[in-house]
Amino acid sequence: MAENQSSENWEPRIVAIVCNWCTYAGADLAGISRIQYPPNVRIIRVPCSGRINPFYVVKALQEGADGILVSGCHPGECHYLTGNLSARRKFAALKSFLNYIGMEGDRTIFTWVSASEGDRFAQVIKGVTEAVRALGPAKKLVKHL
Repeated sequence: MAENQSSENWEPRIVAIVCNWCTYAGADLAGISRIQYPPNVRIIRVPCSGRINPFYVVKALQEGADGILVSGCHPGECHYLTGNLSARRKFAALKSFLNYIGMEGDRTIFTWVSASEGDRFAQVIKGVTEAVRALGPAKKLVKHL
């Protein structure tokens, strides 16, 4: 949190790592449809959620992100066949690891959003923002430069 930013004005910084084919397209549909959602999220587009290295999530938390959303295609709809199922396994293990080391595992959230679900994408972002806001600013794992 910035030195001059009071805790009552604090807004969570959320990084969304999303698959190109479904969730990113859903985010695009939300934008095209002018569906409002909190501006707290910064989107990183990857070809497939299954290709995300869990240590990227740890790195984002170290660099000051308050929450991380990983989202991909619904099961059975992955453009790379099973990438989303691989991602689900990785992030279940990552949440357990984060809890084990004393980091709130609830700061990482995994969802499915298809290309036709612009409204669902907006609802997911609202939910993630509220959940992270309830946790407060991330203090564990954060590198202080």
